[in-house]
Amino acid sequence: MTDRLAERSAMRRYRSWRTVLAAVLVVGLLGGAVWAAGWSDLLALDPAEVSVTGEGSTVDADAVRDVALAASGTPLPRVDTAAMHTEILGLRGVKDVEVRRAWPSGLTVTLTARVPVAAVPDGDRYVVLDAEGVLVGSRSSAPRRLPVVSVPLDGDPDVLSAALAVVAVLPPKLAEQVEQVGATTQDDVETVLRDGTTVRWGGQERLELKVEVVRSLRKLADGADVIDVSSPDLPVTR
Repeated sequence: MTDRLAERSAMRRYRSWRTVLAAVLVVGLLGGAVWAAGWSDLLALDPAEVSVTGEGSTVDADAVRDVALAASGTPLPRVDTAAMHTEILGLRGVKDVEVRRAWPSGLTVTLTARVPVAAVPDGDRYVVLDAEGVLVGSRSSAPRRLPVVSVPLDGDPDVLSAALAVVAVLPPKLAEQVEQVGATTQDDVETVLRDGTTVRWGGQERLELKVEVVRSLRKLADGADVIDVSSPDLPVTR
């Protein structure tokens, strides 16, 4: 009887030790995995595995890459993609950005670039703006394929916004024909085409309809000096 009790006690101790050893082993493995992921070089960001796409013509891809490469050598789980996102958004020409980890050691940076729609005189230079009036560049001369907006940068922002709204809604073929954009109020936007035709848009309401009317009248009233679509239901040509 005594031998049997001793045997049972020994078995219980053996099982207890086996449980403890198993727990220690699991903790050790988990700790090793955490260390390997967060502190070893196994998942370190490799500069050769950093991809930047979508920069267009307004974003300096090298500047974006420099932001991403600042984390080179940092284990990927510890790379602060949120801070990287914020810093890249602050770069000129960037409208939006997505930063994703590309396991095991890369980053994918996908940009949405701002699209230039017009140039505005600024002293002896021209600033290039997107449809929201955000600066995307600066030139010593007017860009050849962008219309020049003759609205002061330090004037009424609503007037500039109205002029940019008209330019931004134009289809590519019509936009390429625009040489100059002017406005004294937000309700009297005009464009001068490269062939000398003046288009009076009025305000920025119903712009899609106004564009369709202008395109039709350009075909039907060939040779018109003025196309007035400020009231698109009753357009006027002369």
